[in-house]
Amino acid sequence: MARDLNVVARPAADRPDLLRPKRRSTPSADVGGVLVGSAHPIVVQSMTNTDTADAASTAAQVASLAAAGSQLVRVTVNTDAAAKALPELATRLADLGVMVPIVGDFHYNGHKLLAAYPPAAAMLAKYRINPGNVGTKHRDENFQTIVKIAVDNGKPVRIGVNWGSLDQDLLTRLMEENAASSAPTSARAVTIEAIVRSALQSAELAEATGLGHDRILLSAKTSNVRDLIDVYRELAGRCDYPLHLGLTEAGMGAKGIVASASALGVLLNEGIGDTIRVSLTPEPGADRALEVEVAQQILQSMGLRAFTPQVTSCPGCGRTTSSFFQEMAKEIQDYLREQMPRWRGAHPGVEELEVAVMGCVVNGPGESKHANLGISLPGTFEEPVAPVFVDGALRTTLRGDRIVAEFIEILDAYVVQHYPAVPQETSPAS
Repeated sequence: MARDLNVVARPAADRPDLLRPKRRSTPSADVGGVLVGSAHPIVVQSMTNTDTADAASTAAQVASLAAAGSQLVRVTVNTDAAAKALPELATRLADLGVMVPIVGDFHYNGHKLLAAYPPAAAMLAKYRINPGNVGTKHRDENFQTIVKIAVDNGKPVRIGVNWGSLDQDLLTRLMEENAASSAPTSARAVTIEAIVRSALQSAELAEATGLGHDRILLSAKTSNVRDLIDVYRELAGRCDYPLHLGLTEAGMGAKGIVASASALGVLLNEGIGDTIRVSLTPEPGADRALEVEVAQQILQSMGLRAFTPQVTSCPGCGRTTSSFFQEMAKEIQDYLREQMPRWRGAHPGVEELEVAVMGCVVNGPGESKHANLGISLPGTFEEPVAPVFVDGALRTTLRGDRIVAEFIEILDAYVVQHYPAVPQETSPAS
């Protein structure tokens, strides 16, 4: 049964200050119960980097990504061993209580693996096909083999074009046609057209092979921010399929985060995009789940979804007397994230809570008044008191070495009061 995973408790109509972009209209695609399309919240997804043949390690990482909030998780299916391991992966996830849909990522030999391992084909919630990597001489035949298996198993397909593995025959033909034109365009424009056309022609072939219009999702990724924006604008204007957004090979750390946010932010603000992934290169040994948190933060920063209460805090300057406000901001932010697994079920709507932790009197009181809860710590030469504002009004003033603990007590009380638990239905007495 399809699940509409809308965690935003209060609709936009209840937030007159929040103007959300109008989403481009699409059909709804059911991916293992997660609905993707303009009628549903934008879906966050991620991908494992384990060897899928190692079902134990892959299950552990899938569980971690799901716990971080990934609603779909993609795994590489590149070998016989990986395909054989998928049923075991499903069993291990079920034993862990992890119900996130698993997407199979296929390149080069997907048509062989899906045909050879029916249990794998049945277990996956969606197949991802790269039309540039399904062969050359038998490209269409191999592509159709995967599509027919998807039809037989009732699975949707994401047709994922990537400029690093673009159909070279198509690109060469378009370049030759452009060179012979009386008004040739740039090589960049031709490449963008080749990416878009590869996706659209593949979708046409999938439908001609029997795949339903509402079982097709498209992506067209590049690693350049401006190219990605132009590709998706063009693709969005020429079809109504749900679109998966992502800056491919975004990079590591700040570079990958900023580039992804820059590209996805522009497109999402134009109503383009139905599911997203932030493709970060993790630091050695780092948690893969960072890409999920970044994707969530992009959506929440734009007011498109809410996942966890937000903390507004100042950067600090010469007026701030110490690092105390920084430590408090981190402590409050960590506390909110730690409480969310419990709060999400017990206090619906708490995702939209806004908290301000400010370091001095310049912007502190004003910023605090705009938040649901705010505290303004004393700066240099200011009176050593910390006013606390609740929904714009001064509630109390804190002093001493228990400021953080007392503010958390106020925070807890606010959550209980303003986000009451949903009464559980009880069976009538017999």
